[in-house]
Amino acid sequence: MFVALTDAGDVDETLRAVLIDVLGLPRERVNAFNDKSPLFGALPEFDSMAVAGLLTELEERLGIVIEDDEVDADMLENYGALLTFAKAKALR
Repeated sequence: MFVALTDAGDVDETLRAVLIDVLGLPRERVNAFNDKSPLFGALPEFDSMAVAGLLTELEERLGIVIEDDEVDADMLENYGALLTFAKAKALR
């Protein structure tokens, strides 16, 4: 369900919703994430299988295309890095 995003706050909200839905994390936990909150490798729910689901859901909800060569460990390391990536893609 793609919704036109108008600002960085929309992207942040969408990313948090995707993390809740795809990883099954509690809303309170995800709402407490800050830029330095570790993701891949730190959350047991966020394994290599979950990465594909997360990226697919981000594409759908943000109306973006994520190329394979854009995905790396740095982008998934923490919430801030993933949010920066999502904003760069969605707010072009």
